[in-house]
Amino acid sequence: MTPHDVPGQDIDPDSGLPILSEPSEPLAPVVDTPEALTRTITALRHGTGPVAIDTERAHGFRYWPRAYLIQLRRSGSGTHLVDPTAFDDGSAGVGLDGLAQALSGTEWILHAAIQDIPCLALEGLRPTMLFDTELAGRLLGLPKVGLGHMVERYCGVHLLKEHSASDWSQRPLPEDFLAYAALDVELLDELRVTVWHDLQNAGKQEWARQEFGHLVQVAAAAPSTMSATDPTRWRRTSGIGEVTTRAGLQVVKDLWQARDSVAQELDVAPSKVLHDRVIISLARQVGACVTLTDADVRRTRGFRHGRAKAHLDVWTQAIRHAARTPAKEYPPKRAPRDPHRIPPPRNWERHHPEAARRWQAVRPAVNELAESAHIDPANLIAPDAVRQVCWRPPWDLSPIGVDAFLADLGARQWQRDLVAGRVSRVLRSAR
Repeated sequence: MTPHDVPGQDIDPDSGLPILSEPSEPLAPVVDTPEALTRTITALRHGTGPVAIDTERAHGFRYWPRAYLIQLRRSGSGTHLVDPTAFDDGSAGVGLDGLAQALSGTEWILHAAIQDIPCLALEGLRPTMLFDTELAGRLLGLPKVGLGHMVERYCGVHLLKEHSASDWSQRPLPEDFLAYAALDVELLDELRVTVWHDLQNAGKQEWARQEFGHLVQVAAAAPSTMSATDPTRWRRTSGIGEVTTRAGLQVVKDLWQARDSVAQELDVAPSKVLHDRVIISLARQVGACVTLTDADVRRTRGFRHGRAKAHLDVWTQAIRHAARTPAKEYPPKRAPRDPHRIPPPRNWERHHPEAARRWQAVRPAVNELAESAHIDPANLIAPDAVRQVCWRPPWDLSPIGVDAFLADLGARQWQRDLVAGRVSRVLRSAR
């Protein structure tokens, strides 16, 4: 019997493990008042050891990628579910600054920290030390590193994940949502202890220290304000390959940008305002020039329902703008190539044979090193760094020269210690 077994507890049929469906302590109310936040800060200050932290966002429901719930758990202080939106007006004095001060100097435990760092930074919360259980699993070469899989492996229980894609911006949050959120930090401290033990046994604890230190640097540089989406993303509209004319692309661009402005203002996911397929269905009708009218917009089914209908004037204005745009200003069928962006290696052989030869030698060598280290190649060294060193290698191909080149690209010391010498030899032999 595992420490988390409870008589009569449900068993997951796939894993055969007990299902952990309720926190070990009574669920505390959501922290959404200055008084409750003060109590949470005091409790966390009096706790001991690292602080387990997680966030819940509303991807697919909201435009801005902020946290709608922050879960914190520390030994001796219990679990706290903080609603950051309740303090947007500074009603707790200065927002969550007091919470940031209470967490300063403590080690944070997160799972897949790179996902939580941006929205925590928006709330003024940045770690000075952290332990990423998911990244630790990757360094160990585990086949599955999701929180549920790692909790099963190390803690012997099955976590339910039915609310991972739910709308966490709704208020009030249902009780089952809150229980789910609390469970995401319930076992992080225990998981950290056992995973760290495996890292030590594998001789990879220094790798982990350097990776976690890098994540702290990433957090320090994370933006503290929300910024709008890159406007060139309109070219990634689903189904855009069906639009065969430049005039049609102008329609896609103008409708996409109009929708993005509405979505930002409403703080609603763009697809909830106007679906991509509606934009594409209209753009497909366009020939050499944009001749669409307001009536064409109104006749298109997708513009006549829900939020799309409420903003019909926005869509007609976008179409009018597309119709007024001179044909010579229509977007090119292919996006202009960024001169600083490396083309895909699959295209090198025809136009860049020397780079292709280096790629065909370096990539297998890196894969071999990764296999011997029992780690995914992408965690041994960033794929972009491999492409960079093959595309435009350093003039100094000695191990020192390659090491310096990789360091400039952000490779950590442990990665360079493993890779630089081998890549140096391969590059010299591929000349």
